[in-house]
Amino acid sequence: MMERADKGLAYMLQYENIAWYENGKVRILDRRIYPTRVEFVECTTHQEVTQAITDMVTQSAGPYTAAAMGMALAAYECRDKTEAEQKEYLKQAANTISHARPTTVDRMSLITQGCYRAAEAALAAGQNVSEAIVSHTIRTNNDRYKKIRRIAGYLVDMFPDKGRILTQCFGETIVGQMLAEARDRGNELKIYCAETRPYFQGARLTASVARDMGFDVTVITDNMPAFAIQNEKIDVFTSAADVICQDGYIVNKVGTFQIAIVAKYMGIPYFATGAPDKGHPSVDTVSIEMRDPDFVLQAMGVRTAMEGVKGYYPSFDITPPSLVSGVVTDTGVYSPYDLHNYYAKGNKGEFDIVV
Repeated sequence: MMERADKGLAYMLQYENIAWYENGKVRILDRRIYPTRVEFVECTTHQEVTQAITDMVTQSAGPYTAAAMGMALAAYECRDKTEAEQKEYLKQAANTISHARPTTVDRMSLITQGCYRAAEAALAAGQNVSEAIVSHTIRTNNDRYKKIRRIAGYLVDMFPDKGRILTQCFGETIVGQMLAEARDRGNELKIYCAETRPYFQGARLTASVARDMGFDVTVITDNMPAFAIQNEKIDVFTSAADVICQDGYIVNKVGTFQIAIVAKYMGIPYFATGAPDKGHPSVDTVSIEMRDPDFVLQAMGVRTAMEGVKGYYPSFDITPPSLVSGVVTDTGVYSPYDLHNYYAKGNKGEFDIVV
């Protein structure tokens, strides 16, 4: 039995409860409705997996597991073709899946390319390609979870005992590993989650993971961070990132920038987590995804604005390095102005994994 790095983490951080391939289908936990309802979206083609990612069925790091399982499904779809045809089919599937959302193409491409290499090896060895991709995904997830546990160790070093920690959106793996690390150290953190409209990832996902893992967790609305930092005596603001540019700019769920401004004004540190992205040497390489503006005119399917009112919905915003106290990586905490040294020292990024 292969070792599993998701052991002891919250329900929605278990690999099978993120996205899973089996018997010609991929099932993906529908995070748009979790935890109110626990339902899975079932996909029978890799194009359906791609659409599910585009439609935000899964978010945060969930798309990376879904993308890999989508590649396993693509291998099943082309199983009766010649070896050359299977390779071509999988190359096309890798391109389709990796472009499900524009801002994260670089990371998604690393995932799908890794799956393609696993497929090539399986074809050469005469093995079941779908099973080989699933095994590869478990190994790479294990490696990524372990890397993030190291990040969590450095991050928790920054927290005072019984610290009050403000989060933004849903950092997925780092949230689980941060809490597991704090639990192991006996540090009884108090977590504050901005709700993160319009999908409410903070309220529904981060808060659920924290609660699942036994922590005191409080949800605040997206317009409360300044009041909460001041009156609840928040010690640290932290977030993951969808892109960490090597020039120190942090791309994360929209709202991160304004909380970083408040944190700076209030004199508390902001730590972003993750390795810098090789494919983004500077902020001008980033494309901000603009989503359907109608989503901001409703709350969980209930319309809140009059017909005819317009919405505006950028998925992400960009926090400049001047507002970032440090970027916490698997090899330590870097100044945002020093991120180029991460790769100069021979390190590999969070998603650049070869196993």
